[in-house]
Amino acid sequence: MTELHDKLTGVVGAKAAGALAKSLDIHTVADLLRHYPRRYARRGELTDIAGLELGEHATVLARVESATKKPMRQRKGSILEVTITDGRRRLSCAFFGNQAWRERELRPGKTGLFAGKVTAFRNTLQLANPEYELIDPDDDMSTMDDFLAEIIPVYPAAQGIQSWTIGYAVRQVLATLEDGDDPVPSWLREEHQLDDLYEALRQIHRPESFEQLDSARERLKWDEALAVQLIFAQRRYSTISRPAPSCPVVPDGVAAAFDGKLPFELTKGQREVGSAVAADLATEHPMNRLLQGEVGSGKTIVALRAMLQVVDAGRQAALLAPTEVLAAQHARSLREMLGDLGMAGELGAADKSTRITLLTGSMSAKERKQALLDAASGAAGIVVGTHALIQDHVSFADLAFVVVDEQHRFGVEQRDALRSRGANSTSPHVLVMTATPIPRTVAMTVYGDLEVSSLRELPAGRSPISTSVVPVAEKPAWLDRAWQRVTEEVGKGHQAYVVCPRIGDEPPSDKSDKRPAIAVLDLVPQLEQGPLRGLRIGVLHGRLPGEEKDAVMRAFAAAEIDVLVATTVIEVGVNVPNATLMAIMDADRFGVSQLHQLRGRVGRGSVPGLCLLVTEALDGTSTRARLAAVESTLDGFELSKLDLELRREGDILGAAQSGKRSGLKLLSLLADEPVIAGARAVAQRIVERDPSLTEHPGLAGMVSEVIDTERAEYLDKS
Repeated sequence: MTELHDKLTGVVGAKAAGALAKSLDIHTVADLLRHYPRRYARRGELTDIAGLELGEHATVLARVESATKKPMRQRKGSILEVTITDGRRRLSCAFFGNQAWRERELRPGKTGLFAGKVTAFRNTLQLANPEYELIDPDDDMSTMDDFLAEIIPVYPAAQGIQSWTIGYAVRQVLATLEDGDDPVPSWLREEHQLDDLYEALRQIHRPESFEQLDSARERLKWDEALAVQLIFAQRRYSTISRPAPSCPVVPDGVAAAFDGKLPFELTKGQREVGSAVAADLATEHPMNRLLQGEVGSGKTIVALRAMLQVVDAGRQAALLAPTEVLAAQHARSLREMLGDLGMAGELGAADKSTRITLLTGSMSAKERKQALLDAASGAAGIVVGTHALIQDHVSFADLAFVVVDEQHRFGVEQRDALRSRGANSTSPHVLVMTATPIPRTVAMTVYGDLEVSSLRELPAGRSPISTSVVPVAEKPAWLDRAWQRVTEEVGKGHQAYVVCPRIGDEPPSDKSDKRPAIAVLDLVPQLEQGPLRGLRIGVLHGRLPGEEKDAVMRAFAAAEIDVLVATTVIEVGVNVPNATLMAIMDADRFGVSQLHQLRGRVGRGSVPGLCLLVTEALDGTSTRARLAAVESTLDGFELSKLDLELRREGDILGAAQSGKRSGLKLLSLLADEPVIAGARAVAQRIVERDPSLTEHPGLAGMVSEVIDTERAEYLDKS
């Protein structure tokens, strides 16, 4: 008999086990049974062709519409062009070489599974030399047992192993699988009417009905949701187990003076979130809060007011930024906002004031020594920096509050390192911020250890931003027009950004099947000698020395540079109101959240902004659908929902669904809010009584199997 921890070699044979291991990283019976079908089809139904992605390995159940043999133009032999359809869209399959037997097999009307890598030929999606398995309902001797069932599973496959091969292996495993102990306690299964684990594993692969399939999926979704929520419940328990420094509001301190000097009125959201943060800071339990809000919604003001509350209590605050460019930008903007309230120790400082110190890895030895002294002595009430702040030799006099900007750029270990920096064994309060709005279900799943606050309204005065996709593969002349628009904006006295996915000095990639992404260092000379000749072009990327990066940003802010060609170092925090246009090259190489944040760099002044998404992605692909979603709305909260609808769940949590193992495979962050909320409540109850899960060994094992340590850290920093 077979058990879940068994290696596959002894069950499915060395050849199949080797292919599963090499192509899909599947090694054990449990790995295979957790590799769930991607979709299901009823006998006689076909699967969708729409949404196929260029470069992915796809499996479709389709019908042959036509098969045409043509001579090859540049060499001897012929090509068999087969058109398959799902009844709504067509897909071309090309077979090269003289293969007359394929022409006899692939007759119009035949139905089968077709699998291969999605490529493009003459701007049309195509499967080149796909593998296929035809289904003949009249063949009683068919060995395709999977296809004799009413419901046909289609598995995530990969180069080297096809969906039907995976189906064979699953059937062999299920034939000898021995039931073991269910890791989910019986009381929990009864409370939520969940199937037994082994019954669910059998039914998700070999369902006799869609009702049976739904029941199995519900149970296995609970496994995934509960594993995540147990991890975060343990993290919440660990966080509150340490005391935090209390920082009550001081009515006549620096914070009150700052509020009195504000030249604008705070939005309703800023006031409400500010009150919640202020209340948290006054307690002796560590605040652990996520502040999400649109680009430009005023998160920095909320954070600064909270930092001043901490300064008034005689303690220190730290602001951690993901890049030196952003750290320097934050330090400058905080000093500008505070004015004489941020000049403690300087001539002209207000009676009640504080000092802001910048600490980054590329500072000169003299500057760094002074910054370290300011932090250690307490002379600096607010310390701004990059990851250099969490290095062992950086010490604080009394760190009580940590603000982490753009949380998704940091890992759990970095955040925990700052948490341990409190004085007298205290844990600093933590506020993490993100400009990528997220739905409630994602917040519960990805930021499960954080309380979530949202800023939904934009301050008065922000200009609108229009977004357009520039499909250069179909309309190459549109790129010329894009460069003309850049020139026109500069001619009006404005400035522009051009964003590239790569710097250009990286070692060559081993992948030869896809054109390298456009690089800053390659594009700049082309623009200088071509469409942007005569304009003042600046360069900014992450590998420039810190002083040079800061100098470039100062020059751009002073309008001494017309066009800034950069990588995503300008993604967050950069504020140049005179910049009105952004062209994002190879926009399909960026995620939706990155695109949304990048375009937030324009439209920050009195003139409307324009964002151009330049792409070679073909119409009809899911990539173009994502870009169209960004084009269609400026509402980040709505965009986050569209992103979930368009992207696979595995992608949201950091693993492309190319068949590679992923902690979360069934759980839908858009549709499964009841499961996620239920699992969160159950996890909280269990951890309150059994923090280390010693009384629940099955659940402890499930956590480690479904979401390993690396996965948990990724979830925490996603």
